[in-house]
Amino acid sequence: MTPALQGYGAFVGVLMQRDVVVVAASAGGIEALRTLLGNLPAGLRASVLVVLHISPRAGSALPGILDRAGPLKSAAAQDGEPLLHGRVYVAPPDLHLLLDGENVRLSRGPRHNGHRPAADPLFMSAAAFAGSRTLAVVLSGTLDDGARGCAEVERRGGLVAVQDPEEAPFDGMPRAAVAATRRPMVSSVREIAQWIARECEGTASPPRETEVDRKLRHELDAFFSAGVPGPPPGRFSALSCPDCNGPLYEVASPPNGHYQCMVGHAWSMESMVDGQSEAVERAFWVAILRIEERLRLLTRMLGNAEERGQALVARRLRQQTERDRDALETLRHLQSRIGREAPAPVTHGDERR
Repeated sequence: MTPALQGYGAFVGVLMQRDVVVVAASAGGIEALRTLLGNLPAGLRASVLVVLHISPRAGSALPGILDRAGPLKSAAAQDGEPLLHGRVYVAPPDLHLLLDGENVRLSRGPRHNGHRPAADPLFMSAAAFAGSRTLAVVLSGTLDDGARGCAEVERRGGLVAVQDPEEAPFDGMPRAAVAATRRPMVSSVREIAQWIARECEGTASPPRETEVDRKLRHELDAFFSAGVPGPPPGRFSALSCPDCNGPLYEVASPPNGHYQCMVGHAWSMESMVDGQSEAVERAFWVAILRIEERLRLLTRMLGNAEERGQALVARRLRQQTERDRDALETLRHLQSRIGREAPAPVTHGDERR
């Protein structure tokens, strides 16, 4: 069991300050993060941990951008550093950001909802350790990363705030977080910043549930442990993981269906549809590439047969070449019809999903 999960029981029965703020954003989220941090007070009595979905190969200028946005000191999180009030810890590219006791932890654990860093691991680790000390915030983004983590934060006594979907450039993550929770505070980013400042001045009651349940513990072990966690608690789903093709187990029932493989990759239903779509698209491109390569070989073989006067061989190769060209055209047509649709920013007045 992780140190964070071992130590949580020490807070039972003690009134606690809300002093852990976890924030997630994706598409359209940089401006929302700048606005949020720009409206927090310099003397904020809390630590702020930020996850933004970014490419694993991209150098991130985000810490510098956020450091200039407001009075709080922002920097890329360092593995093992202590949580300090008035500091903003930013997840680096290709690393999950987690809470481990009173320290920051970075992990190259399995991707979650297709992302690393991802919102759910941060939110779930905050729920497991900080419990009712936690304020979880979801800003603009597509799909539903963060929704399950918000539900865990709320279940363990923390509070959830969500950017108003009508304000967010991409409303998928905000709408999913609202749907997954019972009492979220839904408002503009500026008002969420004011709400954080107020809540961090008050106290939180101890959590009703003092034990971290087995499913949450197993999911977190995938990020804290160096080994493969093994079969998750749940029933076999007859589905395969888009990342590793391993078997998936259903660890949460609909409507908040959640799946995890033996490696630890975890998926919500919406994110898994997107991941499967990406896998299907990759398979189509592999098939198209292989047929194009075979056509080049067949064309060379056909030319050689014609030069040598091998009429029967040339006819057979010509027929095979025609069949492959027809197959290639069919594959390209199918690929264009089922390819992934790029998310588009919402426009006020449009119908939203």
